[in-house]
Amino acid sequence: MPHLPVTAVTAAILGLIFFRLSLNAITYRRQYKVSLGSGGHDDLERAIRAQANFAEYVPISLILMACLELNAAPWWLVAAPGVALIVGRLFHAKGIKELPPNFQNRVLGMKFTLFNLIALAALNIAWVGLRLLGN
Repeated sequence: MPHLPVTAVTAAILGLIFFRLSLNAITYRRQYKVSLGSGGHDDLERAIRAQANFAEYVPISLILMACLELNAAPWWLVAAPGVALIVGRLFHAKGIKELPPNFQNRVLGMKFTLFNLIALAALNIAWVGLRLLGN
């Protein structure tokens, strides 16, 4: 039976980060009594975008990690992109929340995230290719 311990731990950590980002958005929505959109409040808009950006990028990375792990890649080959993804998402969330927005942290977070996405895609193609050629 397949198991995905590295992906599971990474997903759990990312789930906690997503929970925190969601609480930030909920807190501002309650504070400003805004149920849809940002109501013109910059801090609520940033909280919404931090949560949404996370939701846009994390799932595909976790799917790619799970594929790599299911195809019997070494744990460290799966864990390294997972750590990079967590670091990238933390930098992005920190950068988008700071006043004035700290674009250096935000850009660094997106670089980690996008590099991670490309690396996971390449790792999956290379690993599956090696396994097919080796059999």
